[in-house]
Amino acid sequence: MTVLGSDVWPPHPIKTERLVLRECEARDRAGVIELNTSPEVGTYLGGPRPRAELERTVPEVPGRRPGFFVVELDGAMIGTIELNPQDPEAPANRREAAELHLGYLFLPGAWGHGYATEACAAALDWFSGVLPGEPVALYTQTANIRSMRLAAKLGFTELERFRAWDAEQWFGVWSPAR
Repeated sequence: MTVLGSDVWPPHPIKTERLVLRECEARDRAGVIELNTSPEVGTYLGGPRPRAELERTVPEVPGRRPGFFVVELDGAMIGTIELNPQDPEAPANRREAAELHLGYLFLPGAWGHGYATEACAAALDWFSGVLPGEPVALYTQTANIRSMRLAAKLGFTELERFRAWDAEQWFGVWSPAR
């Protein structure tokens, strides 16, 4: 299994034209809670999570693990990107297509400016340098038009649609060789 180990994590901050992708710090806790309690962000993720629960359970430094990036604009956190192992309970065809999947959350004020495209492209570029030739999966609801457009811009290829969580889901794969 492909693992983002201590030999590659944490990376130096990744800088794009407008953004910085970096390891999570204590100052990001409030932003992580805000992302997960936002009704807009939670629309296609089963809804927002209760703030009181997150205030109790989110650690001082959230996301302190390989593959978790904070996305920063002008020194402020605007979102997160994650490269996570596929769910071991996922069907074999999805696990075999790619061992890691891409996830991202951005605060609503950051939507519509191309930040998600810029940040996800930078994370995928970094990943392809660390593990050349390894594909990455992406899941989204087909109703999430913004996420579907992002998948297309990033070069993900649809492999399957399926029904889960009372909605049609999209599953695609990105390969650095493409």
